[in-house]
Amino acid sequence: VQLQASGGGLVQTGASLRLSCAASGRTFSGYVVAWFRQAPGNEREFVAAISGGGGVADYADSVKGRFTIARDNAKNTVYLQMNSLKPEDTAAYYCAAKRGIYYPPKSSYEYWGQGTQVTVSS
Repeated sequence: VQLQASGGGLVQTGASLRLSCAASGRTFSGYVVAWFRQAPGNEREFVAAISGGGGVADYADSVKGRFTIARDNAKNTVYLQMNSLKPEDTAAYYCAAKRGIYYPPKSSYEYWGQGTQVTVSS
């Protein structure tokens, strides 16, 4: 599967953005999809994950209550709705996918898209 992330931009603190991860392939519902982010000088960190059917999702503690992951399998797309953005959310955001088993949601991803930059100004 090939992944294409989009939707990043420069926003002010408190603003919202919606990232999209568009996937190729006919069996998208068979893939667990996650978002990760990496800021300069930092390690890549897990943000959120969603199961193939969309019924299970997990979030990093730092984004719980502000970010929502969702998917539309008919459109082969996963979304990350980001609200109440903070300067510490500034990073390149990557979507990733893996086949089959959801757990553990933070690791074992096989496919990665290119990053989309999110910059939150204070």
